[in-house]
Amino acid sequence: MAKHIDEATVRHVANLARLRISDEDVGTYAAQFSAILDYFDQMQQMNTEGVPPLAHPLALSNVLREDVPHASWPVERSLANAPDPHDGFFRVPKVLDQESS
Repeated sequence: MAKHIDEATVRHVANLARLRISDEDVGTYAAQFSAILDYFDQMQQMNTEGVPPLAHPLALSNVLREDVPHASWPVERSLANAPDPHDGFFRVPKVLDQESS
């Protein structure tokens, strides 16, 4: 059962996603969206009885190092490249209004 996405639907989805699509691209996207839905129809016809759900087809393992606590850098080294250190802290420009609304 082939699905066809028309140009009006593409424009509607683009509007919902707040995307600007040129008039030339609307037809291309309509064809691509239709092909994607056709592919989903093909997958719906597959027999998946007894197939466990997967998040990823490959077995993955965590390759991060063990979290071992150690001494921190000294303040002087941490602030060595800071553009405007002040009394052992990083000084940054104010980004939030301090007045309550």
